[in-house]
Amino acid sequence: MVKAIMLMADYGHDPTAKVHVFSETAIPYTTFQKAGFEVHFATETGKAPACDEKMLRGITQALLVLRSSDRYLAARTIPNKSSKGATSSVVQKYDSMAASHECKHPRAWTAPDFSLDSYDIVFLPGGHEKSVRQIIDSAAVQKLLADYYPKTKKPSNKAIGAVCHGVMALSKAKGEDGKSVLHGCVTTALPARFEQLAYWGTRAFLGDYYKTYGAGSEDVEASQRGTTADIEGRSFVVHDDNFNYVSARYPGDAEPMAEKLVSLVQKT
Repeated sequence: MVKAIMLMADYGHDPTAKVHVFSETAIPYTTFQKAGFEVHFATETGKAPACDEKMLRGITQALLVLRSSDRYLAARTIPNKSSKGATSSVVQKYDSMAASHECKHPRAWTAPDFSLDSYDIVFLPGGHEKSVRQIIDSAAVQKLLADYYPKTKKPSNKAIGAVCHGVMALSKAKGEDGKSVLHGCVTTALPARFEQLAYWGTRAFLGDYYKTYGAGSEDVEASQRGTTADIEGRSFVVHDDNFNYVSARYPGDAEPMAEKLVSLVQKT
């Protein structure tokens, strides 16, 4: 059976994009499960991960629905006509994922015997809440990814995916030459225009919520330039030519991205 693992921080990943039936966590999880894959989770110490509550429920959710709509207009995509139903559907998928045995009992990526070698797919969801820095800046995760990424070189039967801020975690992993494992690869990430629109559109009531490293910090897109061969800021889902590496911009791309990862491992 194909095995997939989602590497997550204890808190803060993006559960839903609100306007579409898309999510950086629940949708890939659901897609992998429907394909018949065994899906595991891993956090720093084995604590069950929780996604950003601001994006799930309460008054902040309602406010962020409006800002998410602006982001989709900027992306020139067409929202689902029933945005309320879409939001409900994603929350249900997230709740189902969070209630699963695998999500309640994740592995610990700092455990001495933890390895990614037995997995066919490694997936890195995004999220802009500051707590996700736990995984982006983790030396342990960077080493794990540095060891795993070369094993996805075609025609390997292993694949790796990263969306939005998840690309930052992968780009910080360094190979034996001291360069990012993404050096020479093609990737996408959260476009600067999306990040700026979200930040300035919510700054009055959420402060620097949309800036993971605080106000004035570098945009995700800018942080990747110089690390890779090319960054396709306008593409929805990008598949590198030499590695089974698939990247995506933001939650709205999560479904086609997950489907691409499924097709990659099923072809091999």
